[in-house]
Amino acid sequence: MIKAIFFDVGGTILDESREFATWADWLGVPRHTFSAVFGAVIARGLDYQETFRVFRPDFDLAAELERRAAAGKPESFGEDDLYPDARACLTSLRDQGLFVGLAGNQPAHAEALLRALDLPVDAIGTSHGWGVAKPASAFFERVVREGGGDPSSILYVGDRPDNDVRPALRVGMKTCLIRRGPWGHILDLPAVAEQCLFRIDSLDELPSLVAKHNAASGKPVSAGPPSGATATG
Repeated sequence: MIKAIFFDVGGTILDESREFATWADWLGVPRHTFSAVFGAVIARGLDYQETFRVFRPDFDLAAELERRAAAGKPESFGEDDLYPDARACLTSLRDQGLFVGLAGNQPAHAEALLRALDLPVDAIGTSHGWGVAKPASAFFERVVREGGGDPSSILYVGDRPDNDVRPALRVGMKTCLIRRGPWGHILDLPAVAEQCLFRIDSLDELPSLVAKHNAASGKPVSAGPPSGATATG
């Protein structure tokens, strides 16, 4: 039975296209050039911040975020940056009586922005708020605790086989890989992807897949959060 579902944020429910475009503008780099370098960095399996260092070798993300904020151009996102299928998917899963949460690698300002979106979720967790980032096992162990304590009853949905699927599997969770965004299209790890319970191209596909999976178990899903779950990040 799947009783709880947690979603990665960037590339899964949140389209980061505009966000990365603003970084290109901030660095004074043509957007298509920035995108091309970004793709090359992902294809080489490097940390995405290496993209910035190609153009500015001494780039420090935390310091640069402060500079952007001071200049009145903070990194931000809003309703228009959600993928069109995100809100409906979250709503549909909650309507099935599932505990739904967000858990992703996000900086300090992101949690308040996520909460301001008033998404139909029971919990929001970020790497900054939890003090640990993916792909560390401690991050996914926190997801398990938030989701009720039984990893086999929790599905983690993400766009990255390396940062999302592989570490979630290691702690015993079920996984779903969505193919979209830069990592979803470029980073190909077949041995990891094959271990997913579901592989999808749109969040529109997920509610029916979960419903069929749970129906096949012959046990109804009870409404409300799983025992021990919390509604805070």
